Amino acid sequence: MPKPGWVGRGELRQKDLVSRSRRAARWLRPGLVVKRWVLTSGLGLLVALLGAAVWADLQPIYWMLSSIQWLLGQVTGVLPRRITGPLVLLIGAALIWLGQSRSFGSIQQALAPEKDTLLVDALLAQRRLNRGPNIVAIGGGTGLSTLLSGLKRYSSNLTAIVTVADDGGSSGVLRRELGVQPPGDIRNCLAALAREEPLLTRLFQYRFKAGSGLEGHSFGNLFLSALTAITGNLESAITASSRVLAVQGQVVPATNADVRLWAELENGERIEGESKIGNATSPIVRLGCTPARPPALPSALEAIAHADLIVLGPGSLYTSLLPNLLVPELVEAIRRSKAPRLYICNLMTQPGETDGLDVEGHLRAIEAQLASLGVQERLFSSVLAQEDLDDSPLINHYRHQGAEPVLCNLRELRRHGYEVMQAPLQGARPTATLRHDPRSVALAVMKYFRNHQRGAQ
Repeated sequence: MPKPGWVGRGELRQKDLVSRSRRAARWLRPGLVVKRWVLTSGLGLLVALLGAAVWADLQPIYWMLSSIQWLLGQVTGVLPRRITGPLVLLIGAALIWLGQSRSFGSIQQALAPEKDTLLVDALLAQRRLNRGPNIVAIGGGTGLSTLLSGLKRYSSNLTAIVTVADDGGSSGVLRRELGVQPPGDIRNCLAALAREEPLLTRLFQYRFKAGSGLEGHSFGNLFLSALTAITGNLESAITASSRVLAVQGQVVPATNADVRLWAELENGERIEGESKIGNATSPIVRLGCTPARPPALPSALEAIAHADLIVLGPGSLYTSLLPNLLVPELVEAIRRSKAPRLYICNLMTQPGETDGLDVEGHLRAIEAQLASLGVQERLFSSVLAQEDLDDSPLINHYRHQGAEPVLCNLRELRRHGYEVMQAPLQGARPTATLRHDPRSVALAVMKYFRNHQRGAQ
C-alpha cells in the first residue's frame, strides 16, 4: 500500500501535468499571431533551401539525399529500423521543443518578465488591449489620471487631452520661473498609463520633501520641464517621456498656448488664475482665458476624429474640465464626432467652485460654457453619476469641510432628455477618502460603451 506522501506527490504531478497541458492548448487559440509566423518562417527556410538547390543545378539536393541514405544505412546496420526510427523521431522532437521553449522564454523575458505571468497570457492580454476601442478622455487633475488607470485594462488605444491652465503648487512655480507649460496633470496621466516597472513610475511621481529650491517639486515635473527646454516644446517632451515609461496610449496637452484662466463671479468680481478660481467666494457665472480662443494641437484633433468614445471628466468643473472647452477647435472636433459622448460627474461638490450644484447644475454649466462659443447643441447628453450615498461618518466629515454629495435627480434629468447611468463609482471597499475608484469607473464606462454599440447594431 503506497504511503500517503507518495499519493500526494502523485496528485501534484498529475495536476501540474494537466495545468501544463491546458497552457499548451491555449497556444492553439486563434489570434495570437505567433503560430502563423512560426509556420511562415519554416516554409520560408524550405523555399530558400530549394532556391539555393535549383541555383546550384540541383546538386545540393542530390548530395543531401545521398548523405541521408548513407547515414541511415550506417545507423540501421547497428540498430534495427523499429528502434532507429522512433529514436531519431524523438531526438528531432526534443530539438524542436528545446529550440521553441528557449525562444519563447526569451520573448517572455521581454514581454512578461514577472515570474507568475505566462507568455501566452501576456500575448492574449495584449491582443485584447490592441483591439480595444479608441477612447478620448478629456480633463485634468487627479480625476483624469484615475479614469485612465482604470481604462488601460480595457484598451491600449487611449488618448488623454489634458488642461494646461494650472498655476499653483510645483507646476505653478515651474511655470513662473522657467516659462514652461504646467506639467503636473500631464505627469499624473503619464504615470497612470505607464507600463514600465513600478519603481520607475514611483520615481516619476516622487515629490521632494526637503532641499532648498527642491522642496515641493516632483521628479516628474522637473523631468518634463527639462525635456521641454531640451526639445523645444511640451508635446515633444511628453513623447520622449512616454517612451521612457512605455505609456499605453498617448497624452496630449489641450493647447500649446500659455493659457491663463479668469472667472467672473455672481457678485461682479473678476478673479484671475486657476488656483484662485478654485477658492471663489461667490458662484462662478462665466469662465474665460487669456489668450482667448487658444489653438488646439493637431494630434488632439486627430484623436477626436477617430474616437469610438469621448469622455469628459471626472474632475474639478471650472479648473479641470471647462478649461478644455475654452479651446474652440477641440469643441468643434467634438461636435463633428459621431462617437458617443459621456460626462462623468463628481461624487462631491467642491467648496468655492461648485457649491450647491447637483448633476443637472454641472451639465448646465458645461452647456453655458459651450454656448459662449456659439455652440447651442448639447454635446454631452449622456451622464455617468454616483448612486445615492447613504449618510456615514465619512460623508459628515466632508460636510464639515463644506462639501456635499452631488445629487442626481434621475427622473428630472431624463425628462430633460439626458441619458443617465448611475453606478457605485467610489468602489465597494471603504476608504479614508471619498474618491472615484479606477476599476469601478472604468467598468461603468465600458458598460455604457457596449450598450451603445449594441444599440447601434
